[in-house]
Amino acid sequence: KTEKIKQSDSGDKNASQQASKKGEKPQDQEEKMPPAVEAKKTEETEFNVRNFHMTFGVEAQGLYSLKFHYCQNILNREALPTLTSLQVEVTEKNPGGYLSAAEIPLSRLYIGMAGVFFTAAMIWVYTLMKHRYSVFKIHWLMAALAFTKSASLVFHSINFHFINSKGHPIEGWAVMYYITHLLKGALLFITLALIGTGWAFVKYILSDKEKKIFMIVIPLQVLANVAYIIIESTEEGSTEYYLWKNILFLVDLICCGAILFPVVWSIRHLQEASTTDGKAAVNLEKLKLFRHYYVMIVCYIYFTRIIAILLKVTLPFQWQWCFEFLVELSTLIFFVLTGYKFRPASNNPYLQLPQDEEDVEMDEVVTESGVLEGISKVKKTCNGLAPPADWLCKKIKNTNKK
Repeated sequence: KTEKIKQSDSGDKNASQQASKKGEKPQDQEEKMPPAVEAKKTEETEFNVRNFHMTFGVEAQGLYSLKFHYCQNILNREALPTLTSLQVEVTEKNPGGYLSAAEIPLSRLYIGMAGVFFTAAMIWVYTLMKHRYSVFKIHWLMAALAFTKSASLVFHSINFHFINSKGHPIEGWAVMYYITHLLKGALLFITLALIGTGWAFVKYILSDKEKKIFMIVIPLQVLANVAYIIIESTEEGSTEYYLWKNILFLVDLICCGAILFPVVWSIRHLQEASTTDGKAAVNLEKLKLFRHYYVMIVCYIYFTRIIAILLKVTLPFQWQWCFEFLVELSTLIFFVLTGYKFRPASNNPYLQLPQDEEDVEMDEVVTESGVLEGISKVKKTCNGLAPPADWLCKKIKNTNKK
């Protein structure tokens, strides 16, 4: 480790201070007082430690902290504290690079998980193309989220690679990572809220309550991502680091709590609808699906925000990269389960609900005559559960004429 420490107090410079900077003692005080007493006498003192080197062997490996203590304030507690400025340049390096033992595997971890998320995104796009007549806009939004997550992990891996090889991040790659990380966080909560409200599946217009949720969650999520970016570029010993760390934790919890309200409203609406309308069986299936989705969100939030952090604290330092691995793995499992439950398929109970009030009346019989018994209205749609069939509509019209 190489350190340059500068300690200075307010006051005017004198000849003895100038001599101390050069490493020489003043001629008039050379025999009268030791350097320690001279440091107390001077109003401003500067120390330079140009080279401070420490090497830790295999048996002494661990997490170390470098701390600075100004003992004069501790000894003179009754007096006013003396202001101190400190400038430190530290170079820390392991045999494998500049990263710590807990961060060295992260570059390979992120690039591997980026490949897994990209593969999952391609499988999702293939599913959308295969069932294109049952695809809604939110399905493509889910695909965009998966690709953005993959791109964010790629840039994160590149950023860690340059930190490990050069000791500092490359500005261009770091900016690309922060941009994709910001987009990924916003898309994640927007997608979860839209699925929870049933947008594009059941209805195309959001209620006032749901719009308020979006107006609260999206700005808070942007603030949380900005706080994360500031934390990444701030030294751990600075005051701003702990301030923004607390802001990030608080805002993230508020966003996670607010995202559950649309799901709760949908569950309550389905409970009321299952006892009033004639499609109680379908509504009950939809109700079970929403309850499972609610449990999934709660488990995902609980694991990534609480359990994974506890594991990070309890694990040995060389295994702390497992914290990031568990977070990324739980995110992948959550994405896969969400896509499986809300996939575009004709047998999906989520897509079997009527899209408006007129659809409920479509199953009513057109006429009660014996000739037309069993004939009902059919609505053509290009976004429904099956491709539009013009010949079926013409056949029904000809039957009605007969």
